[in-house]
Amino acid sequence: MASATQPPVTAPTARLGQGISSAFARLVRRPEAGSFLGMIAVFVFFVLAAGQVFVSPAGFASWLNVAAEIGIVALPIGLLMIAGELDLSIGAIIPASSLTVAVIAGFFGLPDGVAVIAALGLGLAVGFVNGTLVNRTAVPSLIITIGTMFAVMGLTLGLSVMVTGSTSASLQPAPQAKALLGQFVGGMFQITIFWWLGFVAVVAYILHVSPIGNWIYALGGDRISARNAGIPTERLTVGVFMLSGLCAAFVGVSQVMVYQSAQVAGGQSFIFNSIMCVVIGGVLLTGGFGSVLGIVLGTITFSMVNQGIYFTSFDPNFGSIIIGALLLVAVLMNDTFRQMALSYTSKKKT
Repeated sequence: MASATQPPVTAPTARLGQGISSAFARLVRRPEAGSFLGMIAVFVFFVLAAGQVFVSPAGFASWLNVAAEIGIVALPIGLLMIAGELDLSIGAIIPASSLTVAVIAGFFGLPDGVAVIAALGLGLAVGFVNGTLVNRTAVPSLIITIGTMFAVMGLTLGLSVMVTGSTSASLQPAPQAKALLGQFVGGMFQITIFWWLGFVAVVAYILHVSPIGNWIYALGGDRISARNAGIPTERLTVGVFMLSGLCAAFVGVSQVMVYQSAQVAGGQSFIFNSIMCVVIGGVLLTGGFGSVLGIVLGTITFSMVNQGIYFTSFDPNFGSIIIGALLLVAVLMNDTFRQMALSYTSKKKT
């Protein structure tokens, strides 16, 4: 009886299989692979739990508005973490810049443009101090930025009480400033969303197109080797910290334009929220790994969880539990994808 034989695998078929396998390996190696799957899972969960209200314009606006503010801060935090650094002073820069605008324009009556420039300059100055101290000392950036955070908080509180006699200040922005920084498009979507997209484009160019991006990855991989390779590590460190201060100040300016008031005790939640967005987006805490797309996906995922809980019948007090669980799952998922990619690469070489 004749036996059936398996047809030989032709060269084009083999190459096609290898191409698909190689494409899959490249996909799972991407820093944002795990965060993308996490975002889809979170979105589907809240669509099922909350129904049509979550995918309505109001539902999208609720988490997009949150994502825009956190996202602008998370972008430079992501760059810093890729470079092996961290900045906690953003929690003080945000309320300090809001109060700067409110005091200069609202209390003293100077033009809004002058107040905005002063607030952004404040953020740049704090970032410059952070970067310089990191370069000049052997103290980790975590400790340095905690110190500058409390220093800025103390100065903000003291100067606010001394100048205005209060820990808060109000502002009635000019129509032009309101339209550029505090307007609601369609009555629901903050214009900050469009600013966020602009910041994403700029930071994506810096990290993934310009040579500075390779310098940042090298800085996070091995600072000494990066310096020996001719990378201006000190200027790069100062520059990234200044970008972090600038973005935090911009968020503070945006908040005072939207809510027309500023308080000393604001902005603390941005510290850990931005770090969670970056980690969910696949950026390693040890540095040298991450992407802008991953940071954006992590920010969207965090914001959907943060706001989606209010569209369900669940107790909103459980929101923090869900966010904490999401952070742990995201870290484990990103690590699993990375190990899968490394394992596949090593097997392919052997």
